[in-house]
Amino acid sequence: TFENAYLRMSLSRLFDSINLVFTSSSSNPPTPEEVDNIVKTIASELNVSSGDTKLSVTVAKNVAKTVKLFCVKSEQLLSTDGEASQVIGPLSSGQLRNVGVVNTLFLFHQAVSKVLSGISHFPDEAQQSITSSLEFIVQLMGTALQPLLSSISDALEAIILTIHSEDFSGPAPSKSETEAPCSGYMKELQSFIVRCQSDYLAPFKCKDFILDSINPLACRCVELFVRHASLVRPLGDGGKLRLAADFAQMALAISPLCRRPADLGKSYRLLRAFRPLLFQTPEHISQSPALGEIIPYSTVLQFLFARAPSELKSPHQVSDWSVIRYSQWLDDHTAETDRLKIIKGALEAYAKLIRQKQGKEYTAVYPIMLDLLQRGLH
Repeated sequence: TFENAYLRMSLSRLFDSINLVFTSSSSNPPTPEEVDNIVKTIASELNVSSGDTKLSVTVAKNVAKTVKLFCVKSEQLLSTDGEASQVIGPLSSGQLRNVGVVNTLFLFHQAVSKVLSGISHFPDEAQQSITSSLEFIVQLMGTALQPLLSSISDALEAIILTIHSEDFSGPAPSKSETEAPCSGYMKELQSFIVRCQSDYLAPFKCKDFILDSINPLACRCVELFVRHASLVRPLGDGGKLRLAADFAQMALAISPLCRRPADLGKSYRLLRAFRPLLFQTPEHISQSPALGEIIPYSTVLQFLFARAPSELKSPHQVSDWSVIRYSQWLDDHTAETDRLKIIKGALEAYAKLIRQKQGKEYTAVYPIMLDLLQRGLH
């Protein structure tokens, strides 16, 4: 029939517009002008069919196929090897190409969306076909970004872990000394985040998409910082001052990775609520209104081990694990009850040790920790 012949020609025109710019000889994404030509072809096919409901629904399905073809061709250009995710030097050629692909996908998404919003009397079914195909573009942008974000996340974690190479056991500084500066690892974290933003993230034109994509990464960075700050041991008064300075700097350090720190939600509230605990007594800490609601009981309990003598061993010491292994265990066991059980094991090991020594009393922080454990488990 005439309609079938017309639809075949229409699909051929749509696919040709894509195949013309994605050639086997080029590994570069289409230029803005080439994207514009593809979008003009899409607009033209949709406008011609817009007077006929049945025809426009079928043409819209062809446009959806065209959008998917654009995605398939773009995906073939992506660099997925090791250099695509390096965060040591400047952008590699593969990373530059990936930035180009993501920017082109973003441009294409915006342009097709604009065409769609400009067509009046468009059947819902036709609209739906194209709108769902646009989701493929967003998914592919996310896939292209993932290797880089994973590397950034790993590097942030590696820097935070060096908190345990620093000495926080010192006494409070004398009156003549100025306020404690932040730690070396925090300065390194800050400079790495600034470099990530300027070298790896700034070249992407889809600013909102990037900020939304790195939100989980920024949240994890803050949570890891609080986790490892709570595991610092031994912790002297001078160390507390420096750790407090690190908490203040962390809020600033993370700012290039979010619109504003409050966008990090629970993670940012945790950062703010934990800092005052550094200078409070265990009794005071146990009465904190932030407990359970903002700061998990397990995190506070981890922190209180630093207030105890060395014979009350931290959970990872009881298991004979490194801090890194314990941190991985916490990643694998997100349930608060699991985390509290490993802490319970450490408290039980201490009680057993005191009984074996025929000791008459426990360290002052022990009953407070026991009480917090019970509250956390119920």
